[in-house]
Amino acid sequence: MLQRLRHRAQGQEGFTLIELLVVILIIGVLAAVAIPAFLSQKGKAVDANVKSDVNSGQTAEETFSTNSSAGTYTAASGTTAAANPLIAVEPTLVHAFTKAPAGDSMTATAVPTGGYTIVATDPQGVTFTLVRAADGTLARTCAQNSAANAGGCNVVGTTKAGTWGT
Repeated sequence: MLQRLRHRAQGQEGFTLIELLVVILIIGVLAAVAIPAFLSQKGKAVDANVKSDVNSGQTAEETFSTNSSAGTYTAASGTTAAANPLIAVEPTLVHAFTKAPAGDSMTATAVPTGGYTIVATDPQGVTFTLVRAADGTLARTCAQNSAANAGGCNVVGTTKAGTWGT
């Protein structure tokens, strides 16, 4: 057995320089394809988080209206439950109003005629807007700045605005 190990140790050979260069080239090509795809998915995930916050804000507005004796909607932009009625209704919205962890920001504005508008902006500059009209219809629109990734905004053609959700 010892003789077998000695024979194996003497016969070891390494990789040639060409083989190593080919492997490095293949890894480089795979990285060049995978990194942009990963960054695109990351942008879509951030947009999905902001859209989820807007939908939670919609639910909180409807809950606030149902619970209030006047049946009205509320404006919200504070960072605590005492200052922001929507955080009091839905505590998970605290990160959306405090710009953490992703750097997004959200505000809600009540319309005197019986509706509300919720606007949220993600860290890339894509703005998602949900408008509830007095008749109960909902409109979801989005707009992006020129440098933003439109991962979650269904833009049409070369415009920088579109729709999201249903």
